[in-house]
Amino acid sequence: MPGLNFANMTAANLIGGLIFGSIGFVAFVYGKRLSLWRPMFLGLALMVFPYFIEATFPLYAIGSAGSVLLFFLRD
Repeated sequence: MPGLNFANMTAANLIGGLIFGSIGFVAFVYGKRLSLWRPMFLGLALMVFPYFIEATFPLYAIGSAGSVLLFFLRD
């Protein structure tokens, strides 16, 4: 597909995407079962954002911030 660049796909990016995607999935299921919209939307954001970030440091920075937000914005 034109526009996709797989040259920057490193092991660190794959592991980060797996970690933050997993955290996001658990938060999404938790929010859906308890009908809480904050963890549900933050979980969805954590699952989706690794597809759009190519650099390793911003991937881990945004993922860590999203995970911390899950802790502080719980109901």
